[in-house]
Amino acid sequence: QVQLVESGGGLVQAGGSLRLSCAASGRVFSPYAMGWFRQAPGKEREFVAAITWSGGSTQYADSVKGRFTISRDNAKKTVSLQMNSLKPEDTAVYYCAADNSVWKPTDPASYDYWGQGTQVTVSS
Repeated sequence: QVQLVESGGGLVQAGGSLRLSCAASGRVFSPYAMGWFRQAPGKEREFVAAITWSGGSTQYADSVKGRFTISRDNAKKTVSLQMNSLKPEDTAVYYCAADNSVWKPTDPASYDYWGQGTQVTVSS
């Protein structure tokens, strides 16, 4: 089992920045890719960003490309999402997830473990 805990959410004005972090703990026996997803009220959960175990490959949703950056520190078992130039449409609950299988970064069904989420609210 892997436990994931997100932090760093909050309220920010449009154009501002936030940095989300996700800490992993538990029995981690094999490499896993990590992803960030978000879900706004009344909408389906959507892919935001993902990174492979080595950090050598990343993928971003078109809506956040150029504004968000995903990174990881395997020694600390953390993954971060730096969010710049935030827009009101970025408002959502953000979830981190761990994928211990064949990497399908944009498919939430591919991920094995999920955090509880952290709220990000961007005011206009």
